[in-house]
Amino acid sequence: MLSTKMAVLSVAGILLASTTATAQMADHSAMKMDKKMDNTIVDVAVANGSFTTLVAALKAADLVGALQGPGPFTVFAPTDAAFAKLPAGTVEALLKDPVKLGAILKYHVLSGKVMAGDVIKGNGAKPATLNGAALDIVVKSGKVYVNGAQVVIADVAASNGVIHVIDAVVLPPAK
Repeated sequence: MLSTKMAVLSVAGILLASTTATAQMADHSAMKMDKKMDNTIVDVAVANGSFTTLVAALKAADLVGALQGPGPFTVFAPTDAAFAKLPAGTVEALLKDPVKLGAILKYHVLSGKVMAGDVIKGNGAKPATLNGAALDIVVKSGKVYVNGAQVVIADVAASNGVIHVIDAVVLPPAK
């Protein structure tokens, strides 16, 4: 039992170190994460400056108020660079379709506060998102992936939950 706990703690340390190293290699080291605990998930995203597309999408889908609520929430937040990887015109089209955009954004949010250590323990987990569909979370070579998107910065604290920065937009399964 003790060795299992030590192994989990060791993997957690490796994950945090690798996500930090990966973040720096991906030039995310300059990101400003405001850690004041009176800031909601939306406040942290706005203050950071690397999530302007996400914030614009939250506004267009009328989800800002929800993510400023008490939560707690876990948000797998794609950066502006992640949104830029989508095919040309996709973001613009989604901003004009708030229902579809809302479904995609809710697919990035879990109810409850799920920290990196919890993600590691749940390797292979398929938690339900606020959109109702499940995410596929796996740990490979000490790195966490959510539906293939890599978590590049983990455990960014907010007053109503936690943000894990991911390097791609994840799309819910087709119905």
